[in-house]
Amino acid sequence: MKARVFLFLALVLLSYSSIAQETDSLRQEIEKLDLAHAKAIFTSDAKALDQLMDDQVTVNHPTNRIVNEKAELLKLMKSGVIRYSSFQRYPEKFLFFKDMVIVMGNEEVVPAKGAPNAGNKLKRRYTNIWMKKDNTWKLTVRHANNECLDI
Repeated sequence: MKARVFLFLALVLLSYSSIAQETDSLRQEIEKLDLAHAKAIFTSDAKALDQLMDDQVTVNHPTNRIVNEKAELLKLMKSGVIRYSSFQRYPEKFLFFKDMVIVMGNEEVVPAKGAPNAGNKLKRRYTNIWMKKDNTWKLTVRHANNECLDI
């Protein structure tokens, strides 16, 4: 009887250890993608953004508008609405679901000359939703808002 209990506990611990390793590995992968997305925005790297984002990405943008697809987002970058002289992203929380990972965190940005709020250091909260599509992780939904300090 003791041997069965021991074997059962050993199997449970091994299963838990395996799941924890998979989750940690996935967390590292998504964090790398999330930071690569921030870098691509900062450097206006349209090619990288094209690879990182789903074609139908939807962004609740800090300029108080909803951007409905990647082409529209890239157009905003090209026109200078989205351009930064500084961009730092700090992922804080990862939530794991089947074929979906939600990342929540904060960002500190300084919009570049010609962009809304140019030269001002803005702190904001963000949520990025990464979904696995055709065996590739893509940024599918993003919400970013500037922090309100009047609370």
